[in-house]
Amino acid sequence: MHMFARLAVLSFAALAFTPAHAQTTYPLAVENCGFSLELTAPPRRVVTIKSTATEMLLALGLGDTIVGVGFQDAPVPPQWAMDLPVLSDKLPSQEVVLATEPDFVYAGWESNFAADGAGERPTLSALGIASYVAPAACRSIKPAKLTFDGLFAQIAEIGTIFDAEEAADTLIVEQKAQLASVTPDPRGLTALWYSSGTKAPYVGAGSNAPAMMMEALGLDNIMAGQDDGWISASWEAIVDANPNVIILVDASWNSAQQKKTLLAENPITSRLDAVINQRYLVVPFPASEAGVRNAGAVVDMAAQLAALDFAP
Repeated sequence: MHMFARLAVLSFAALAFTPAHAQTTYPLAVENCGFSLELTAPPRRVVTIKSTATEMLLALGLGDTIVGVGFQDAPVPPQWAMDLPVLSDKLPSQEVVLATEPDFVYAGWESNFAADGAGERPTLSALGIASYVAPAACRSIKPAKLTFDGLFAQIAEIGTIFDAEEAADTLIVEQKAQLASVTPDPRGLTALWYSSGTKAPYVGAGSNAPAMMMEALGLDNIMAGQDDGWISASWEAIVDANPNVIILVDASWNSAQQKKTLLAENPITSRLDAVINQRYLVVPFPASEAGVRNAGAVVDMAAQLAALDFAP
């Protein structure tokens, strides 16, 4: 065989045995929270609203597509940090969003898409702007109970939308490994997820990120019977349940320390075993909603749980 012909055969053989990563085929039709969108190409100019949306793209290496962010709940973790144009500390208006000339708006809450917010989804669509809501935050259609498999499906879907399947697959593998490092606590401990509120506590219920993370930790959620993501509860109901552990969401507007002070000073909650013995786990607010921080938060809280003293 001629040398050049033999090289050609060898080159073809090498290509044939090189694994190829899937590429997205466009146009791509996506059903999201009861709304249909069709993408003719991967988004290139994206506005993200809420930390969960921003951090999803950063974790997938898509930060260069972000032309503006709004309503960020906390600073981005160091491993994903980069300079991002801030449109508003709260929900940016449609006018502000449109000024960035986006082709895609990615929101952490469905309520972000309102006439007095970033714009209604049909209005944006008519302007040639696709929109996407984190599926666990749907309200037009009730989302299924959140699981880590469901969360990984969202990561995979974003990977498909942005033609970044390889990055999505890598992130999913990393997060599955994080979760596999956690052994659920076997003691049957009960827990309260305390998100916010003073007169009426706003707590994690049975179907969204708080429930998913508590299950991964092996904790029995005292509000698991409530088919919702979060609910307003009563202090009396919490005292009756007397949870072994209280998970405190740490937010700039309602810190974990403020919650500890309230629980200790409230005559009703001061009698709780978890309060008396300071059995608290702390989770940052952006990790309390469905997103790329959840797996890491489970690992962190598992370490916090292991350090608590349950001696009689």
